[in-house]
Amino acid sequence: MHHVYLTPQKVSVMAGAIAIAMATTATAQAERSIDVSLPLGPDSQQGVGVLKFGEELERLSEGRLTIEPHYNNALGAEREVVEGMGFGIIDAGITSTGPMGGFVDQFLLFDLPYIFENNAHAYAFLDSEYGEELATLAEEQMNVKFLAWMENGFRHNTNSVRALNTPEDLDGINHRTQESRVQVDTWEALGANATPMAWTEVYTALQQGVMDSQENPLATIYDVNFYEVQDYLNLTQHVYSPAPLMMGLDLFNSFSEEDQTIILEAAQIALPFQREASQELEQRYKVQLEELGMTVTEPDLAPFRDAVRPVIEQWSPTVGEDLVEAALNFEY
Repeated sequence: MHHVYLTPQKVSVMAGAIAIAMATTATAQAERSIDVSLPLGPDSQQGVGVLKFGEELERLSEGRLTIEPHYNNALGAEREVVEGMGFGIIDAGITSTGPMGGFVDQFLLFDLPYIFENNAHAYAFLDSEYGEELATLAEEQMNVKFLAWMENGFRHNTNSVRALNTPEDLDGINHRTQESRVQVDTWEALGANATPMAWTEVYTALQQGVMDSQENPLATIYDVNFYEVQDYLNLTQHVYSPAPLMMGLDLFNSFSEEDQTIILEAAQIALPFQREASQELEQRYKVQLEELGMTVTEPDLAPFRDAVRPVIEQWSPTVGEDLVEAALNFEY
């Protein structure tokens, strides 16, 4: 029988080799590229936030976790992306809260007009326990994990008919809304003829005059060249639109606790960066859209707020009266 005698040095060399082999295997297993869906391009307010998240994710994980961004709805429209994350077909994405009211009534809060006065008001509310409660509802009812309450920003009206100084100026204007009952009610309360329409059809409808009017954050208005088919930009600031960065809940839960912490930390570092960039872009695009020939109007918002009060009252029971009250009166 042939004995092999192992010296302590040999044992420690072998142990080291085994440890390296195991560590290499663990790294190979834990390396992951996460597909992220975005509605707009890399220079948009959403693109800036997602790319910063990817950068931080790579840094904190020492290169093990990376993202693969998919721009301009390449993985599907927002509703399909939210559903896809829930079903585990799409890894992650940033979308407006527009489609979420169809899954969770409380998310209709973000369709209600004139709930938030300014960015600071919206941030304070979203970063409070109310934002956490909404994120929990999304986990329970949509099977998605909210990583950060990023933003689209405040939405403003554009049209090809006239400047809006008062709600009366909307009389007879054919206005496109997202596929949301609340938005239809809002624009009808303001005097427009409101029609829900899929996002992919909007530019052509405005170009052909089927629709006169639409509303979006300034970065979106610029990004999709609405200035080519709309003459008037009216800073109505009627709705604050968050753009949560999300991941499929099952995918999130499949990561180790350490990696879950890294993912959440990367998102939280990217959050203030994204919000700041979004506000800067809004100021820049206001100037650029005017330079591109749009007539920019900053109407007194009080009559607009008054005109839509009945919409808030009508929808409060559906959204949750306590939630609506909390948002309207949130101390910031």
